[in-house]
Amino acid sequence: MSSIESLISGVGGYLPERVVTNRELSKTVDTSDEWIKTRSGISQRHFAAEGEATSDMASAAAWNALDQAGLKPRDIDLIIVATVTPDKTFPATAVYVQKKLGVPPCPAFDLSAACGGFLYGMSLAHSAILTNQARHALIIGAEKLSCFLDWNDRSTCVLFGDGAGAIVLSAEQPRTAEPPRGVLATYLCADGRLAEHLYADGGPASTGTVGLVRMNGKEVFRNAVEQISNAVFAVTERAKVSRHEIDWFVPHQANLRIIDACAKRLDLDESRVVVTIDKHANTSSASIPLALDVAVRDGRIKRGELLVFAALGGGLAWGSALVRY
Repeated sequence: MSSIESLISGVGGYLPERVVTNRELSKTVDTSDEWIKTRSGISQRHFAAEGEATSDMASAAAWNALDQAGLKPRDIDLIIVATVTPDKTFPATAVYVQKKLGVPPCPAFDLSAACGGFLYGMSLAHSAILTNQARHALIIGAEKLSCFLDWNDRSTCVLFGDGAGAIVLSAEQPRTAEPPRGVLATYLCADGRLAEHLYADGGPASTGTVGLVRMNGKEVFRNAVEQISNAVFAVTERAKVSRHEIDWFVPHQANLRIIDACAKRLDLDESRVVVTIDKHANTSSASIPLALDVAVRDGRIKRGELLVFAALGGGLAWGSALVRY
């Protein structure tokens, strides 16, 4: 047994005030409520206000996570922000979050793994805790995706929303005569040969612009179902846990048909799958912590239950994490 465990001590979410329904979108985009719902399961999404930055949303989610954990900003000694929509090219959005929260000097950085970013961040923070480099780590997924959508491409612009989700991972001593708690295992992977299927067509070193989201929906769908499922198989095998012991599947909220296909492939009952895509749309790195926050706060997810997170996004990058909450 490990001499230390990394527990999720707090979760938090933030969604911008503005809600945009499918019907509202159909006034400016060649689409309809039925078309969007049928293909994605999305009914609405939230868009950030003008002047509302990624770090603003990330900070709001972080405050909620800190409050639930019963911690103060001074207790945090690592901040990781997963995002593809940073406030600035540099410095990291994480340092703006650090400033807004009032966290003392500590490691604070961003990582870019698109929809898989939150899981990449969780894995890194887990490692930092196990090696005594951090005691309380703040991991945030935050995105302002509305800032680089192509409103002439109805196949992609209707799928995304803005928001932020956060967790606090805390180092705790194992309890005797109890099953291991916290993060039990993580699994990460990427395949750059598939990058052309989901990307932004700009960047400071290529076009000097932010660019717009481009997606090959058919290939992303196929890879998502296969690799998200495989990631769950891999992480449960790594933790030596049967997937039939899983209490809750909290997947990346990209498409309801992807979620349903993964649950079927994993032989998981739909009643044990957390779904928020209908109200949040695809918030990329924020989607898993946002879904977790919803399910924890409404009482579905309880302490001691076994959770599995999994995602795939641009890169293509994917991963999973098995956690006893």
